[in-house]
Amino acid sequence: FAGYISQVLKNYTDHACDGEYVSLRCPHRTTISIQSSFYGRIVPSHQMCPSRYPHSYGTLIKEDVACSVGTSLQKMLDECQDRRSCQFLVNSRLFGADPCPGTGKYLLVWYKCRPNEYKSKVACEDDKLRLSCKKSMVIAIYSAVFGRTQGGSLECPYQNLGMPMIECQSATALQLMIKRCHGKRSCSIYASTYEFGDPCYPGIRKHLNVIYTCDTLPFLLVVRESSMP
Repeated sequence: FAGYISQVLKNYTDHACDGEYVSLRCPHRTTISIQSSFYGRIVPSHQMCPSRYPHSYGTLIKEDVACSVGTSLQKMLDECQDRRSCQFLVNSRLFGADPCPGTGKYLLVWYKCRPNEYKSKVACEDDKLRLSCKKSMVIAIYSAVFGRTQGGSLECPYQNLGMPMIECQSATALQLMIKRCHGKRSCSIYASTYEFGDPCYPGIRKHLNVIYTCDTLPFLLVVRESSMP
């Protein structure tokens, strides 16, 4: 189960040079969630994606290392978002007008694997958050935020009149929720600074927002591993 959780929570990075295939894949019952993407060249070819053809020193000097296209993210969303896997050949024609003809380019993609079905729960500061799954299913935490976001929370209205509208989040919220809840049928925790520390200015009311899913896959993995010689 620890392996499954690490796959779901991991931030993946993949890259492909012009003329190569980029291939994204997520574990069972999760789909691709594109975080960011870049197509172009910002480092010289001897550092990444060297040219297939020999270059003279003069040609290398002229290589464009400030080259990028603005359609890269949208293209990745179109091709891969919300799919279990995707694969396509990288070349400049995919992204519209070539911003630097004659310069070999590459694609960089950052993505996560998001559970197909997930739930969201919010607890206001000092309230108890309870998570539970049906019989034979266990909790898999996807994300956790304790603090204050710019948009606030409808469940926890902003009551600190005169206080600045800032964003402040605990750096340990996700790790703590995994430790307390993952792999369990139910769990509870107080949305308090005692548990998570105080990432905000004194007096700013905070909330805990957890996204999770209920899954049977961990049990299948445990059974499979325990049956191995």
